[in-house]
Amino acid sequence: MGRNFPGRQLRTGEKGGSAVGKTKRGKGTKWMVLVDGKGLPMGVRLESASPSEVKLAEATVAEVRVPRPRGRPRQKPKRIIADRGYDSDPLRERFKKRGIELIAPYRKNNKRRRYEDGRKLRRYKRRWIVERTNARLGQFRRLLVRHEHLLSIYYAFFYLACFWITLRRHF
Repeated sequence: MGRNFPGRQLRTGEKGGSAVGKTKRGKGTKWMVLVDGKGLPMGVRLESASPSEVKLAEATVAEVRVPRPRGRPRQKPKRIIADRGYDSDPLRERFKKRGIELIAPYRKNNKRRRYEDGRKLRRYKRRWIVERTNARLGQFRRLLVRHEHLLSIYYAFFYLACFWITLRRHF
């Protein structure tokens, strides 16, 4: 195993870093991004690629801080439009208790569709806004190919990319 020195971390040939997990295609870091209706990032969370989106959804919503002209920053959205990876009735109920509406289609193998409402699923058509933001984040090569072992440095590059996307949209 490796030894630690102040300011340095020696590793014995192991690849990865913090928040790097196994996937079907190798190792990776999962980007959990919450965007507003215009595609601007509001909340960001980086985790290991191993856990599912359902387990990370509430932690991502907790990262949201939207400044207001007066008062405390807003900490929860009215609704979340998500893909099939977020299909979970317990997650829907937890969000409903917090006053957040989760709009996510059911998976095809889910037989009990208690919360399916076609009128609300029409908003799912706006999912492309999130995918467009993910594509814009994917244009930053430093995020796609992760060279950093420390998650704090990777977070810094991720926040810079989000800041750059926000600047492009406003100016």
